[in-house]
This record gives sequence, C-alpha cells and structure tokens, in this order.
Amino acid sequence: MFPPREPVYQWGQKVRALADLVNDGSFPDHPADALLVAAGTVGEVVNVGHHGESNTPVYLVEFSERLVVGCFEEELAAS
Repeated sequence: MFPPREPVYQWGQKVRALADLVNDGSFPDHPADALLVAAGTVGEVVNVGHHGESNTPVYLVEFSERLVVGCFEEELAAS
C-alpha cells in the first residue's frame, strides 16, 4: 500500500471549482444529481483529510456559509 499523498492545498486557502459539483447522495436535503456548486465558484479549504482506499487528499471546501463540500484535487484550482 502506498503512503498518503501530500495535499496540494492547505487549510484557509482560496480555491475554485473546476467543474460543476453535483450531489452524489451526500446531501440528503438536495435531490440526487442537483447542482451544489457551479464551475468557477470560489471557496475556502476548511479541512484536509485523506480518502482511505486511494490514499489521496480530500478537501472540505466552504463555498458559502451553509455549504461545505468534499472535493478531490482534480476538482479544484488555486484561486
């Protein structure tokens, strides 16, 4: 098994969504496949963890006061 990959983005860093982020079922208050965050929307990294199976970083990004979305690096860019 490979060691966890080091994160590119850090807590407090501004990032933007590279593509539309849709509900994968993680948000029960929203319909499945509903648009959560439009491409280009800027947010702030509020936590960094790792996906257990792939050992890749997962970022919790706050895109608004009430919307925090888990994102992979390929879904984000520095803003």
